[in-house]
Amino acid sequence: MSARLALLALALAVAAPVAAQDTTAAPPPPAAPSAVAVAEAVIARSVVDRVPQDTGAAFPADVAELILFTRITGSSGADVIHHVWFHGDEQVADVELRVGGSPWRTWSRKTIPMEWTGAWHVEVRDASGAVLKRLDFTIGQ
Repeated sequence: MSARLALLALALAVAAPVAAQDTTAAPPPPAAPSAVAVAEAVIARSVVDRVPQDTGAAFPADVAELILFTRITGSSGADVIHHVWFHGDEQVADVELRVGGSPWRTWSRKTIPMEWTGAWHVEVRDASGAVLKRLDFTIGQ
């Protein structure tokens, strides 16, 4: 029996060690940057037949509502964008909008309280929060 054990020990000593396998999953590849882009963005007082009307960068103090009109390209049809409205440096609205294809026109409306005059801006952001476009405008000045 000792000859058998000696033979077994010799076989084990000669065998190549088994390499340890890494069972941890590889990290996922970085997310591809969004292909969504803003082809057009304007501040308007109205939209008629999907065309912005009375656009500009300065509006009278008595404007009751403004619209951010955007034309988006590069969407696969399953994207969202955000229109983020600011009065001065204070965020006053974040409107999520579905983008159903490319090109795609969409807009959001913001009611403007009479006392909210001064500097405004609105940002168009992709789903990750990256700013795609910023428009600055004033009310009542």
